[in-house]
Amino acid sequence: FFLEIVQPILLGKIISYVEYYDPSDSATFHEALAYAAGLSVCVLTWAFLHHVYFYHIQRVGMRLRVAVCHMIYRKALRLSNLAMRETNTGQIVNLLSNDVNRFDQVTMSLHFLWAGPLQAVAVTALLWMEVGRSCLAGMAVLILLLLLQSCIGKWFSSLRSKTAAHTDNRIRTVSEIITGIRTVKMYTWEKSFTELITRLRRKEISKILRSSYLKGLNLASFFAVSKIMIFVTFITSEVLENVITASQVFVVVTLFEALRWTGTLHFPTAVEMVSEAVVSVQRVKNFLLLEEISQCNPQLPSDGEAVVHVHDFTASWDKASETPTLQGLSFTVRPGELLAVVGPVGAGKSSLLSAVLGELAPSQGLVTVRGRIAYVPQQPWLFPGTVRSNILFGKKYERDQYAKVIKACALEETQDRCCPVSESGKLRLSQQNAVYQDADIYLLDDPLSAVDAGVGRHLFEQCICRALHEKITILVTHQLQYLKDASQILILKDGKIMKKGTHAEFPKPGVDFEGIHLKESEEAEPSPVPDSPTRSSQPPESSVPSPGSPRRLLDDAAPEDQDTEIIQVTLSLESYSEGKVGFKTYKDYFTAGAHWHIIIFLFLINIAAQVSYVLQDWWLSSWANGQSTLYALTYGKGNIILTADSDWYFTAYSVLTVGTVLFGITKSLLMFYVLVNSSQTLHQQMLESILRVPVLFFDRNPAGRILNRFCKDTGHMDDLLPQIFQDFLQTFFLVMGVVGVMVAVIPWTAIPLIPLGIIVFVLRRYFLATSRDVKRLECATRSPVFSHLASSLQGRGTIRAFKAQQRFQELFDAHQDLHSEAWFLFLTTSRWFALCLDAICAVFVTVVAFGSLFLAEAVNVGQVGLVLSLALTFMVMVPWCIRQSAEAEDMMISVERVIEYTHLEKEAPWEYEYRPPPSWPNRGEIGVFKVSFRYSSDGPLVLKELTRWILSRRKVGVVGRTGAGKSSLVSALFRLSEPQGEILIDGISTLSIGLHDLRKNVSVVPQEPVLFTGTMRKNLDPFNEHTDRELWNALEEVQLKEAIEGLPGKMNTELAESGSNLSAGQRQLVSFARAILRKNQILIIDKATSNVDPRTDEFIKKNIREKFAQCTVLTITNRLSTIIDSESVMVLDSGRQIEYNQPYQLLQNRNSLFSKMVQQVGEAEASALTETAKQVSFKQRIVVKVHFCGSLFRISMRV
Repeated sequence: FFLEIVQPILLGKIISYVEYYDPSDSATFHEALAYAAGLSVCVLTWAFLHHVYFYHIQRVGMRLRVAVCHMIYRKALRLSNLAMRETNTGQIVNLLSNDVNRFDQVTMSLHFLWAGPLQAVAVTALLWMEVGRSCLAGMAVLILLLLLQSCIGKWFSSLRSKTAAHTDNRIRTVSEIITGIRTVKMYTWEKSFTELITRLRRKEISKILRSSYLKGLNLASFFAVSKIMIFVTFITSEVLENVITASQVFVVVTLFEALRWTGTLHFPTAVEMVSEAVVSVQRVKNFLLLEEISQCNPQLPSDGEAVVHVHDFTASWDKASETPTLQGLSFTVRPGELLAVVGPVGAGKSSLLSAVLGELAPSQGLVTVRGRIAYVPQQPWLFPGTVRSNILFGKKYERDQYAKVIKACALEETQDRCCPVSESGKLRLSQQNAVYQDADIYLLDDPLSAVDAGVGRHLFEQCICRALHEKITILVTHQLQYLKDASQILILKDGKIMKKGTHAEFPKPGVDFEGIHLKESEEAEPSPVPDSPTRSSQPPESSVPSPGSPRRLLDDAAPEDQDTEIIQVTLSLESYSEGKVGFKTYKDYFTAGAHWHIIIFLFLINIAAQVSYVLQDWWLSSWANGQSTLYALTYGKGNIILTADSDWYFTAYSVLTVGTVLFGITKSLLMFYVLVNSSQTLHQQMLESILRVPVLFFDRNPAGRILNRFCKDTGHMDDLLPQIFQDFLQTFFLVMGVVGVMVAVIPWTAIPLIPLGIIVFVLRRYFLATSRDVKRLECATRSPVFSHLASSLQGRGTIRAFKAQQRFQELFDAHQDLHSEAWFLFLTTSRWFALCLDAICAVFVTVVAFGSLFLAEAVNVGQVGLVLSLALTFMVMVPWCIRQSAEAEDMMISVERVIEYTHLEKEAPWEYEYRPPPSWPNRGEIGVFKVSFRYSSDGPLVLKELTRWILSRRKVGVVGRTGAGKSSLVSALFRLSEPQGEILIDGISTLSIGLHDLRKNVSVVPQEPVLFTGTMRKNLDPFNEHTDRELWNALEEVQLKEAIEGLPGKMNTELAESGSNLSAGQRQLVSFARAILRKNQILIIDKATSNVDPRTDEFIKKNIREKFAQCTVLTITNRLSTIIDSESVMVLDSGRQIEYNQPYQLLQNRNSLFSKMVQQVGEAEASALTETAKQVSFKQRIVVKVHFCGSLFRISMRV
């Protein structure tokens, strides 16, 4: 600050020497040399101290940002379920990407808030000493600008707050689409969601554009305000008839130029940054003040006997709800006991487990838990990593224990990493994780529904009954055949205990008690059949889908003495480009925002602004020389500028000043308009491209990696890049103008300029070769941070249950440290580059200063004053220009990354020129001919040479052991990856029509129900295609009407993110309601009743038979009771069709695969299934005979 003020004073002394040059006065010459030396020391010292300060202050900003990110993640792991309704993944990702960045930026600008006004006071004092009262007019312009900046600061705060809210909504919606991409594609919602996000983006851009215009005005003020201040000062001097010497003219100009950087660039930027930082701090504060999970029942040390004791427990997820979720629950479970919890959908079973975990705070009663808890959630959660790391979960590796757990949970094979992990695979990995922890208490939330009967029995007998026989086990289940082995049975309905006791205390077998149909249990259960089918086509034993090199998973065991307390997460860095950013990237970026003629016009406006700017300086120099000559001719010696007869000079100067202001404002606003539009266009193209890529892309890329593009990189394009480009172009033209004027006024200045330009060019090229790759590395190391955050938010309940918050916090900090290393490397290399540039330019100022003294006789005072004042400007402008050009190229990495996502490999077109008839498919016949299917081109076949013709209106069940390829059949039918072979629907090949024409005409109830944030109505009918009556009818048909009517807003009740305020069974029923609303001729049900109770399953089966009686229905399930009344059953194994016939016909062959699967469910259950199949077969034979006889009768009548 002090050095910036001293420089104009020393400059004035040097100009005074030239103005009153006397070759015979050596003392004055030596004094001028001292002034030149002092100026050189000032600029060199300023260059060093300036960058040392900014280096340290940037480190402070980085540390502050890292600390706040740490707090945000720690808070995210502690959020209660109620708090998660007030926030969402999109907002938290936005906080970590855009909001915390304000700390990096505000620390660099903060001190200008006090340095700016202080420097203005000091400059005013110096100006008063030079030109008297005239300086007050120029300073008045600056004061008005500072007052205007305070108003603009409030606008920035308001706009930032509104922009952040719109960004949260956009990121949340994108996050939900990425999470539920399979549902989005199978329901053909891509176009509708594109329109939704486009509307959200348009609202966001409208606020960003206003904020950008304010930034443009700030940059325009930096460009033109100093000229206005000089103009007003000299006008005032003329009015007051003050006499100003030529040296005073350039001292005034230099002082205003010194004030220009602080007063018109750094101070407005500081106001802008502080205003936005205040909003970000408030947003972070609001997030940190959200409700945390209450430690109402901490796990007491297991120094004695473990116990779970619940007494008169009443609680509700929604405090405003009149009906509690759980009411008056009381039970006790001790070691060696198995408590089975059963009940209909929405009875409160999962909420009971949440209460034991401490996730659901009591409004009455208490929960006492003594011992360590292990938890298997209903929706299994895995973090990106190897199978072994997911099983160990930070626990020390022990080979024998590891092998026992694998055997108990039926996990024995490996799988190619490109295949998605099935739900049953995730479930078994989750269960293995729990068993390996060797906890005291095991909470199992319906772990047997997602697997086939054989695997389910293995898990129950080998894992639950044998491996956990000494533990406290609370099992929530819909598999009622296992109740006989439970120590206690607890029946829940509407959050209340309807009955509690042992199996013997319940009513007689087969009696329907409070909605739970207790079937007869057998005395002895057969063990799994030895020659049961293998599980090789899609088993779960893979690296959890995440990019990375293939590796052996179950055989990668570490030495026994290895302590793996740190959880091993596989998150390889994403690939990135190398070399410089190509011209095509720049072209795509600029042309995305405007046509070429607009860009050319923008270039011409910049040239016009710079011409008027340079002409002002040249005119001022000519005026000073002209007046000096006039005074010398009139009065003899002396170079005093006369103010008489100067109307011509002031008129021209006024025109140039007005032109500078107008051109400066126009070019700034137009530049921001073009580049913000570019950001909007590229975001739109990236969104459309992402929704067109195959599902495999989402299996290989974590959600955080994709969100990084939509959040951080898009934020760079919105906020930073337009400002950097405008700043660079403005300073580039200013530098060109400065160089042109200096060379035109004193040609010898070109001598030091040529080597300086060469050195700067070489230095910039050398720096950018490193900077680009460091910036790409920094962008790539951000993705693991977001991926880890998104993954942790999904599994926060599991993390808290295992008390693994600290371990996952350490993982997050490790990801942050990796990113900080890349960021710090980028920061230090940039600061080194800036220091080198300033030092080089300081040498140039030194050469010009001393050269002016030695050539004082050959030049006039106007030339010296102009060149010296421009040299000081040059010293600041050139490094800033070069740094901004480098920063622009570094920021173009974000554009490069976004454009990369606009050119992803796309799936087949949504519509072909050939469109199927509007009534297609009207019969619902499905022909599958030699169909093979793999999830990726280098992956294994999961369906092999499958051939089958399914007649119209047939009800076909598809069964098989876990990993047999059942869900892969759905993927092949919907072309989620392109199958080999041919699939015909009503005679039309699915490969010959567009994906949307195929998918919108086939209804599906997916295995994983996906709900979006919003009302229940929006989730049923996202795009208002049905009436309320149709929606209520659909809810009634899936037994959800009563539950939805009980919500505070009924169908307008806001659902939490992913529908977390509904049970898993209720979410599946919502998917059924969607299928009913679509009214297609073909319905595919993919294990969609796995999370509902048997009674609801029977009810849905009945409705499906009635509602879809004229439709073809394929039911894929692990529950044999669901498909035993089907007309035909397809049995798959290892991706091949093994059997296809009526269920009863298959059961007649005791060696058939289907028969063996039925035997594995238990003797009593097998008998019931066989009897049902027999009755259905008998009815079908009667129908066939009636049809056959009727046909003969019609034929005889015709004869």
